[in-house]
Amino acid sequence: MNWKAISRNVGAALLVSSLFMLISVLVSLFSGRDSALVALFISFVITFLVGAFPFIFVRRAGEITLKEGYITIVLSWLLSFIFGMLPYALWGGPFSIQNAWFESVSGFTTTGATILDNVEALPNSLLFWRAATHFIGGLGVVVFLLLIIPDSSPVKLRLVNMEIGALSRSSYGGPTNKRVYTFASIYFGIFLLALVLYLLGGMKVIDALCHAMSVTATGGFSTRNASIGAFDSRWIEGSTMLCMYLSSIHFGLLYLSLISKSLKPLNNPIVKYYTASVLLFALLLGINLKVRGYCDGWGSSLWNGLFEVMCISTTTGFAIIDNSTWPGLMCALIMIPAAVCACAGSTSGGLKIDRIILLFKSTGRQINRILHPSSVNEVRLSGRILKDEDVAPQLLYIALYVLLLAISMTLCLGLGVGWQNSLAASITSISNVGPALGEMGSMGTFNSAPELAKLVFSLDMFLGRIEIYPVLAVVAMIFDRRNR
Repeated sequence: MNWKAISRNVGAALLVSSLFMLISVLVSLFSGRDSALVALFISFVITFLVGAFPFIFVRRAGEITLKEGYITIVLSWLLSFIFGMLPYALWGGPFSIQNAWFESVSGFTTTGATILDNVEALPNSLLFWRAATHFIGGLGVVVFLLLIIPDSSPVKLRLVNMEIGALSRSSYGGPTNKRVYTFASIYFGIFLLALVLYLLGGMKVIDALCHAMSVTATGGFSTRNASIGAFDSRWIEGSTMLCMYLSSIHFGLLYLSLISKSLKPLNNPIVKYYTASVLLFALLLGINLKVRGYCDGWGSSLWNGLFEVMCISTTTGFAIIDNSTWPGLMCALIMIPAAVCACAGSTSGGLKIDRIILLFKSTGRQINRILHPSSVNEVRLSGRILKDEDVAPQLLYIALYVLLLAISMTLCLGLGVGWQNSLAASITSISNVGPALGEMGSMGTFNSAPELAKLVFSLDMFLGRIEIYPVLAVVAMIFDRRNR
């Protein structure tokens, strides 16, 4: 195993985190040396030294293999979680070691679930760091790493192909080593758009920065206890919905639309199905909000329904209303899009609408094979004919998702979590949505969950963010005798 190459690549990923810690230190200084200054500075020094160590003492060790690439990805994420919890743990307050770990994992995986009962008690610099973990995780710890690796490096080509999954890879234009720049350019573009819109909406600079980073990453960390609802502004809510929608669409399609100056690339069946599903669930939820008396008028009901469904389906996790008292039907209306979520090639988590379409198309093909054995049956997606070896991993991922959900829910039930919270929180953790239902709902927190349940949810977030396969590959390598 080429540990020299692995350590240098993982070290580069930690240097990215240290850079944002340094920016958080500057925010603290501009905020009058707030209470998190020392914690952030110590965290920056430790993270920078550990990240720089391989570049000082480890020589270059050539390209990495497929197995080493998977180890690089998994270690980059895990160590980012560990060092990312330092500012919380050193600052103290509500952040025990377990809570600091949970907040760090939730941030980097862009889940947006929190243990904080009073977010507004945090100093500006720590609020900025929370949002920065979203920003790093949304683009991807490994994608940030890829931005600093030379284009000609075979390491870059291998990591690009592993980080940008096969389900979304085909819609990116250009050579393999340009895909990362396509993703990054759209990502930073949406961030700048969100920042300008929030500033125009009257947000303070720190609020605008934090919410722009969160919405671009489809994360959900807010600077206010009442989330987006605290601003009571249709402009801010509308701007949030626009940016959430853009961040949930395949970035390759957005890039093609931008360079062609045409919306034709978005005339895509996946985008159409996704948009139609969001509007359908928003309509159903809006009707329920009005009929059950949660909102006064039809306009307010439909607007709130659209906002909540978009927050869930894009896995952003913001909120403008409290879902803790909703009845079963309304809970089901938001849990379905929480599992399916948005498009592949975006910053959203979940199963992805692409896989659900593949599932239905594959089911239809199998039925046709039974009824018409001699006919030619093909699975097409976005105009492409998919081979069985392309479809099988995606259908298997759905099965793994359901299996992970069942295991997570069973463990949480065994730890004393109620069945509704066990199911909802497991779904929103694996899908990186964030808020669940009840006390863990849109205006609640995960602070009341048992400590071991928080560990379960953290693992769910991690597996959901990197889509299970890399972790299974690393576990298989550990138990493979040929690697000993």
